[in-house]
Amino acid sequence: MARRRLERFWRALIGAASVWALALPATAQAPTVAGLQTLFLLSDARSRSIGPENLTGQPGMGARTELKDGSAKYAAKDLGRGWKVNPYIVIPAGTTFTLGDARGSGVINHIWMTLGGAADYRSAILRIYWDDEATPSVETPAGDFFAAGWGRGAEPVINSQVVAVNPGSGFNSFWQMPFRKRARLTLENRSSKSLTIYYQIDYSQTAVPANAGYFHAQFRTGKADAATGAYTLLDGVRGQGQYVGTYLRHRALSPGWWGEGEVKFYLDGDRDFPTLAGTGEEDYFLGSYSYIKHDPKGPYVETSYSSAYAGFLATQPRNVDADYFKPDGDRRYGEYRWHILDPVRFQHELKVTIQNLGWKGVTAGRILGDGTYLPLHDDLSSVAYWYQAEPHAPFPKLPDDAALTELTKPGTP
Repeated sequence: MARRRLERFWRALIGAASVWALALPATAQAPTVAGLQTLFLLSDARSRSIGPENLTGQPGMGARTELKDGSAKYAAKDLGRGWKVNPYIVIPAGTTFTLGDARGSGVINHIWMTLGGAADYRSAILRIYWDDEATPSVETPAGDFFAAGWGRGAEPVINSQVVAVNPGSGFNSFWQMPFRKRARLTLENRSSKSLTIYYQIDYSQTAVPANAGYFHAQFRTGKADAATGAYTLLDGVRGQGQYVGTYLRHRALSPGWWGEGEVKFYLDGDRDFPTLAGTGEEDYFLGSYSYIKHDPKGPYVETSYSSAYAGFLATQPRNVDADYFKPDGDRRYGEYRWHILDPVRFQHELKVTIQNLGWKGVTAGRILGDGTYLPLHDDLSSVAYWYQAEPHAPFPKLPDDAALTELTKPGTP
């Protein structure tokens, strides 16, 4: 009787997800993934951290850089070893630096970085390789990975469960990333200028369940297909897994509202028609009615927001009445959607698309034009996030550095 009362208490306090752990013997209480529901459980996992002050992550190896070898040797010259001697790494132009190479089984719990120097964020390509794979499971410009695709000076503030972007370009990922043999992270500087990076990779050395999928993130950029009107967020995924997130960088080039397109998930053999179809772009990103807030004494204004699972990030919030009808367009937005509580599960195949759709006959004062749809040709870039069993299919080739960085410059046609 007392045990049943105790179990009811824990269910009410922390949810059923943690109750099963209380029934395990102490030696088995080693949660692979950290979280509020398991935070109080003791574990045999070991905490490790890789960064400039401990490039191997090994025990007792932090802050040991000799003064003569440190990146901040001048700043630390009066204090010496152990006083923030090597807090950052400089990556020369055209080179790739190994951020971390962890061996054994474990889970990356958190990645923090901030990028300095003159190089564009899109010149910094983040790649992550699991175990001994030859092709990366994560390949994306660093800024876009953290839902900040508009470059220096246009970093949004993001307060979400798995991505946080804080003032001063503090990029954080809390995606949980299990590995069984090895985790190798690299950053390529594709620019002609040096790149400075401060970073930290926090991970746990622990056993990984047999049914744990590997984390993936894939970057794409382009326009909607002329024939179908759809932009492909992800395609060619084979194997079992779950889709867990989307970042979309949307550059609207036409007057009027630009977000009527539906997001569609083609699962496990779907061809002409999807299993999951939404009702509009802003609806998928958990907004509504064009993200507009109306002031009865003023104009309609786009309203940015950042929440645990979704956000709309206008680089320059627009007065809809004044700016939506300019012929030159060039309105710049970011949107994110994390499927943390509603992952899209697939058994052997996945494709994800979004239509690029607006309205015909848009004129000043008529944001919806004549009430009929118009396929658009806006500039779109995206990162798709998912877990799956390996191996994964090859990723599309990234555009060259000039093409990628050109899209972040003001006034780019």
